[in-house]
Amino acid sequence: MATRPTPAVDERWLQLDHQLCFALYSSSLAMTKLYKPLLDPLGLTYPQYLAMLVLWEGDGVTVSQLGERLMLDSGTLTPLLKRLEAAGLVQRLRDSADERRVLLQLTREGRALKRRALAVPEAVACAAGCELDELARLTARLKTLREQLTASTLRTA
Repeated sequence: MATRPTPAVDERWLQLDHQLCFALYSSSLAMTKLYKPLLDPLGLTYPQYLAMLVLWEGDGVTVSQLGERLMLDSGTLTPLLKRLEAAGLVQRLRDSADERRVLLQLTREGRALKRRALAVPEAVACAAGCELDELARLTARLKTLREQLTASTLRTA
């Protein structure tokens, strides 16, 4: 039985500009760089801003819930939360029902910061040359991509 020759792979796929991973990586770097001057007046780093977004959505989440949402492990999350606590934006409290769980509670200052942060998404949309609904569609597509890649990784592991 004769074997079929393997079709030649188009070598253009090995060019950097054809790599989805590089487009995502370099876009992430550009996005983080864009956020710095927007977040400096708020006294937040980009990872702290992400944590605050989760807390503004629903105060009183556990540290583990925050870690799941942000896809961060406790080794990364703990110093970030300590800095937010030192800045007076959050407080960590033991759950009275289960002392192993630590709840995150926004302080008055942390809740007030949300109002000042309202200008950030609009500034990002402006810098991206997009309307907010266009950014929402792009975000949804990237979330789907992330979920598909995660599922693929789990299947091959």
